[in-house]
Amino acid sequence: MSVAGNLLLIEERLEKACRLSGRNRDEIRLMGVTKFHGRSVVEEAWKAGVDLFGENRVQEAEKKFEGRRESFPGLDLHLIGSLQRNKARKAAAFFDCIESVDREALITALGACTTEFAPLKILFELHAGEESKRGFPDEDGLLRAAELALSFPGLKPAGLMAMAPFTADEASVRAAFRRAARARERLAAAFPEADWSCLSMGMSGDFEIAVEEGSTLVRIGTILFGERLP
Repeated sequence: MSVAGNLLLIEERLEKACRLSGRNRDEIRLMGVTKFHGRSVVEEAWKAGVDLFGENRVQEAEKKFEGRRESFPGLDLHLIGSLQRNKARKAAAFFDCIESVDREALITALGACTTEFAPLKILFELHAGEESKRGFPDEDGLLRAAELALSFPGLKPAGLMAMAPFTADEASVRAAFRRAARARERLAAAFPEADWSCLSMGMSGDFEIAVEEGSTLVRIGTILFGERLP
């Protein structure tokens, strides 16, 4: 099936999840995760109405989205993969948002290469409990990270990103998402001067649960674009 056809099916599932949780569809953004897919896939998704894309690697994104301001006016591009400090400047210059801010050293690196005239949106990544996953381990770590980020005029905290454990146990998945939702509420209470509206959680296998638990951004790759090449 085409990307446009897949998108219609995903939209139906999103609408159903919203109905079940008493939410409006316009509360949730859909991100197309294009890692390992070519520019032609981006173009197809753009024509189908996707205006938010996520990439895992800086170099791959630079090649794939070259000239994006002219070719895809209004396209929003987020980095969702691990970011090394030595690539912070490139990432800050190219992406509209860094979702995978997972440690204080990265905040300092990003803050040092941005200015108050061009704020960079960032999301703090919360560790979901799996050994293989990055992220701040708890709410106290997030509070320290937020305080540090707000000390840099060029950084604009915008919310949280979380990944649920890869498990068929729905209760564990829900627990991870609820933990992220609670953490966002605590950050909003502690730092009301910042915008904490984005809660990026939910992927191809669990986005409906994420929507039911408060997600405002779902990151969809496989069920939208098909299996990715290794």
